[in-house]
Amino acid sequence: MIDYSKVLSPKVTAIAPSGIRKFFDIAATMDDVISLGVGEPDFQTPWQIRKAGINSLEKGKTKYTSNWGIGELREEISHYLLRKYNIEYNPDNEILVSVGGSEAIDACIRAVVSVGDEVIIPQPSFVCYEPITRLAGGTPVIIETKAENDFKLTPQQLKAAITDKTKVLVLPYPCNPTGAIMEKQDLEAIAEVLRDTNIIVLSDEIYSELTFGLKHTSFASINGMWERTVTVNGFSKSFSMTGWRLGFACGPKAIIEQITKIHQFAIMCAPTTSQYAAIEALKNCDEEVERMVKEYDMRRRLMVSGFNKIGLECREPKGAFYAFPSIKSTGMTSEEFCEKLLYSKKVAVVPGTAFGDSGEGFIRASYCYSTEHIKEAINRIGEFLNDK
Repeated sequence: MIDYSKVLSPKVTAIAPSGIRKFFDIAATMDDVISLGVGEPDFQTPWQIRKAGINSLEKGKTKYTSNWGIGELREEISHYLLRKYNIEYNPDNEILVSVGGSEAIDACIRAVVSVGDEVIIPQPSFVCYEPITRLAGGTPVIIETKAENDFKLTPQQLKAAITDKTKVLVLPYPCNPTGAIMEKQDLEAIAEVLRDTNIIVLSDEIYSELTFGLKHTSFASINGMWERTVTVNGFSKSFSMTGWRLGFACGPKAIIEQITKIHQFAIMCAPTTSQYAAIEALKNCDEEVERMVKEYDMRRRLMVSGFNKIGLECREPKGAFYAFPSIKSTGMTSEEFCEKLLYSKKVAVVPGTAFGDSGEGFIRASYCYSTEHIKEAINRIGEFLNDK
């Protein structure tokens, strides 16, 4: 018999599974569950995007593409980032098309981080940054952002966390799970701390289109920050293309070339059909995105209002499509609250601790669901609180 404890990588076995999926998987085995757990748009991919994918298949465009991605798509990404966020990238050697934003994050960290290097990660934040850093041999340095600061990274926190081993700062804004954004003045203050260092910034901007009241500012657009920033974005959230698995990484040629090596040997190229569909998304779907954002905004206000009315303090999320209400008043831990809610009222939400220890006392609820869905979930959570 094989002793698998001696076969499997200790780095991998030490990593806990995603806390998001745990509750989603339990909910999938139950009837009549209202789920606010998964961050996936309930909108269909806009028809013209689907049609472009279908047309590419009908024309037999099913071969490998360049490792970098289809040239026309990289050109459209370049145009999109310039017109939307005032950042300029050469499509020939500063843009890589990846399998979702997740692959771009992984490849970026692996391209930059060596054993012993430190990666600063503000939390609560998306679940992948810390395990990917560990797999690359790096050391995660966690900064706990605070509700009283609207879960923004402050320059004081950043300055205190930097050492001579710091290699990368992850900027996960707009933020999953908190809905926090960093405004231009916030980013300028972070930039001042980074000047005259060799720290690379991984700016995960997958929710850049999903902001409410304020236009997103890309960190690479801040004076002097382009040369140290890898911007990661994609099509899953903004264009409701989660299953198409398409993202991109943009940055200085010297970094993107190394990221592309990893992509070349591990992946080869992003899905061809998805790339042709994405060209259409960037060219002709601004109005579709605006329509979805307006609907999210209405749902956002409904959810935040609903949580506050039933006694769960919920700050206003200004980006992404998540609310992050406090459940501290219940006396329960985040995990306990979510388990009891799921089994007693059949509502699935995600414990804040799935996104780091600083998420204790909070839950994440997604508002990428219908208004009827949200109303019913809030009603059931209210009943749960009254039954306590």
